[in-house]
Amino acid sequence: MNTSSASAVLLDVDGTLVDSNYQHALAWYRALLPFDVVVPVWQIHRQIGKGGDQLVEDLGGEALEREHGDAVRDAEGDRYAELIGEVRPLPHARDLLVALKEQGTTVVLASSCQEGDLDHYLELLDARDLVDAWTTSADVDATKPAPDLLEVALQRAGTRRAVMLGDATWDCRAAGNAGIEAVGLLTGGFSREELLDAGAREVHDELRTVIEGLPGSLAPE
Repeated sequence: MNTSSASAVLLDVDGTLVDSNYQHALAWYRALLPFDVVVPVWQIHRQIGKGGDQLVEDLGGEALEREHGDAVRDAEGDRYAELIGEVRPLPHARDLLVALKEQGTTVVLASSCQEGDLDHYLELLDARDLVDAWTTSADVDATKPAPDLLEVALQRAGTRRAVMLGDATWDCRAAGNAGIEAVGLLTGGFSREELLDAGAREVHDELRTVIEGLPGSLAPE
C-alpha cells in the first residue's frame, strides 16, 4: 500500500472519534419508555450506528414507527441533548485528523448524527480546519447500512478511491454496499468478530494503532 493509492478517508464520528455510543443507547431507552416500549439497553447498543430513520422500527416494531416514529426520534434527540455534555473525544481522535491532514488525505466525516450534534463534535475535536467535508442525517432518507450516506460523502470527497473507518457493523456493511473497503475499530463496543463478519478488512483496538500504520492502514488494497 502507498499514500497515492488512497485519495480519501471517510470517518464515522459517534463511537469512532467521540465516545458516545452508550449515551445514545441510553437516550433511545429513555425515549421509548413513554410509548410503553422497554428494550434492554444491550439490545439497543447492537443497533447503534444506524440512523433514527431505521432504529424506531427495528427497536419497537412497524406499528410504533407508523404511529409514533417522529415523536420517538424527537424524544431521543431531547434525551441525548441531556447527555451530550458527558461525551468526550476518544483517545488520539484529533491526532488522527492531524495526521491525515499532514499527509494530504481528503477527510470526510460520514455521520448520520443531527446537524447540531455534529457542530458540537467539531468544536469538541477542534476539527473544522482538519476535515474537508461532512454529512448529517439531513443529507439522506436512508442511513447506514444503506449506502446513501456514504455515496454523499464520496461525492463530497470528489473520489471513489476511499476507505471507511468506523466502529459499528453498520459502518462496515454500508461501506460494502457502497463498493468501498472498511476498517473497523473496537472503540464502539462491537467485537472484532462482528466487525470482520460485517466486512471489515482489518480491525484495530484503538485509533493509536491506526495512526501508527498510516498511510497503509487507511489505504485501499
